[in-house]
Amino acid sequence: METILVLTHTALGGETSAEAGAGLTKASLEAVSAGQELAARLGAALTIGIVASGSAAAATAASSLAATGARLLAVSGEAFAQPRYATDAAACEALCRAAQATIVLAPASSRYTRIASGVAHRLSGFIDTHITAIGGAEAAGSNAILATRWFYRQRVEAVLSRDARPWFLLLDAGTRAAFAGQPGPAQVEEVAVQLPALRTTVSGLRAPSQGTQTGVPGDGSSSLGWETIRPDAKLLFVAGAGWTKKQADGQTHAAEAGDLILGFLRASGASLGSSKSLVDQGGEGNSVLPFLTHLNQVGQTGSTPRHAKGLATCCHGEEPHVVGWRFIAERRAVSLDPNCGWTRGKADVVYVADAFAVMARVNALLESPKAQDIV
Repeated sequence: METILVLTHTALGGETSAEAGAGLTKASLEAVSAGQELAARLGAALTIGIVASGSAAAATAASSLAATGARLLAVSGEAFAQPRYATDAAACEALCRAAQATIVLAPASSRYTRIASGVAHRLSGFIDTHITAIGGAEAAGSNAILATRWFYRQRVEAVLSRDARPWFLLLDAGTRAAFAGQPGPAQVEEVAVQLPALRTTVSGLRAPSQGTQTGVPGDGSSSLGWETIRPDAKLLFVAGAGWTKKQADGQTHAAEAGDLILGFLRASGASLGSSKSLVDQGGEGNSVLPFLTHLNQVGQTGSTPRHAKGLATCCHGEEPHVVGWRFIAERRAVSLDPNCGWTRGKADVVYVADAFAVMARVNALLESPKAQDIV
């Protein structure tokens, strides 16, 4: 009989919870959903481990998980208020030993991605990362656990199974719905952790602003790329190289393009992506958008985001770029070319129009009193 443990952690000050007061990160609650589904299919016991900054935070997180009916374990204290390899690894090791887990599910957050392999090694276990689905197959047996992941920039899908235990599975975010149960009274078992000698201290957090961009296109200043990257945004806005090409008047309008794009990001709260050709232009002496970096790059050689909606502008819709859109639920594009690659089954809706004119109109609508209805 399998024993399933889901490792979770509470949100830091700059992170976003899936619902107000839940305390746990959205990725953690997605892992809880995966654990529930797997436990129900196998008829296995489910345990949820919580790493929190204090007993009050642990109690709040446990209350949000009361509807799961799972055994709840918690490690809490000031030492776990900030991510640190030594403390986080010790906490997760203690939770795994207390739960005597054979299957350990954890969100692929930066906090757990850093320590998961080390914890698996301490427990003489095995680990697989970037898991997008956990299921089974009749041919493999009713109790088989099959984990799906992608290789080669999301272009090759593999299905994995292991007999060795414990088996750690690091779950990619955005691949399942987050758990959302009614809060209620919950009994939490505190797990004691013997911490090693700590050689590092967390003196504070320095994070880029998520609000107004500091760079002004054309003035030589640069707004750092990660200020425009918002993984929790509902919309991904991708800019292609067409923004900096010559327009109908025979001139380039990179400054105007930057104003339109930044204006849309401010008004909509969207995350910014870019094609490789656009971010590469800075090293080729061409007109550039100064707030873009390779961190914004989406596609075969970039990231593969998982936003609910995506809007591509001035992009060709070629495979190396579109592969980064594999997990975007609703895809739309704006292009002057009616034969653009987006029209060949790669987008749900294509607007054959001038992106400059379209985005100027969209920004005007977003500034109107009814902007909430538009977004």
